[in-house]
Amino acid sequence: MLLPEVGYARPSTVDEAVHVLASHDGARPLAGGQTILNVMKSRAAAPDVLVDLQDLDELRGIELAADGTLVLGAMATYSEVIASAEARARPILGEVCAQIADVQVRNRGTVGGNICSNDPTNHLPPLLVALGTTMTIASSAGERTVPAEEFFVGVYATAAGPGELLTKISIPAGKGDGFAAVTIGKDGTCIVSAAASLDGDAPRVVVGCVHGVPVLVRPDGADEEAVRRAVRGANLEPPSDVHASADYRRHLAEVVAARAVQRARTRRS
Repeated sequence: MLLPEVGYARPSTVDEAVHVLASHDGARPLAGGQTILNVMKSRAAAPDVLVDLQDLDELRGIELAADGTLVLGAMATYSEVIASAEARARPILGEVCAQIADVQVRNRGTVGGNICSNDPTNHLPPLLVALGTTMTIASSAGERTVPAEEFFVGVYATAAGPGELLTKISIPAGKGDGFAAVTIGKDGTCIVSAAASLDGDAPRVVVGCVHGVPVLVRPDGADEEAVRRAVRGANLEPPSDVHASADYRRHLAEVVAARAVQRARTRRS
């Protein structure tokens, strides 16, 4: 299907990109294009202007700070994260990126695009919440930072509003992380996913695909029953669809959360 007619801009700086985004009510950033182009083809969205970020090299860096914080530019691709020596400071990130779709998508798709689209089935939103990530958002008023648990605000909606641009993702140092999911096929989208990070005795556990945003739960321990009890106590109300009923998703949420925590425990030990 042909794309609808759309304006196009290719800025050379972040400031220029923000200016274009702020100047058009219907402007949308174009990163890897793995989501928005398909959405446009299906006529589910019709931006007035696509703001192509391909020339913004300042958004592509992957750096490891002296305090162990891993800083990803929003335009870093999944393949670049997988290959990055710096990103191995939190190896779970590259491992999860390697599970996304196929090689072609991983070569084009970006970390920033994945989280800004906030499709509830995406791998990275629950992982980044579990890792205690902070997002940096640029606008004409300057920069602001938002913790990941506040960044995701609804299905396909984030704290990066009109005229704003996600520029970097900052992930603090950690000791043990895990991720588990049940997917539609080997490289398919998630039916239910969970990520966990251990820093001390009580893990941060985040469940995906059960709500419009990742659901953070805080078990009182890292044993399986404590994790399952915390997930049950979250009173999840997931959707039913052709892949799973709501009841089955609630069951899977407990299972994959316990698996994620066990993998985090194994990694930390």
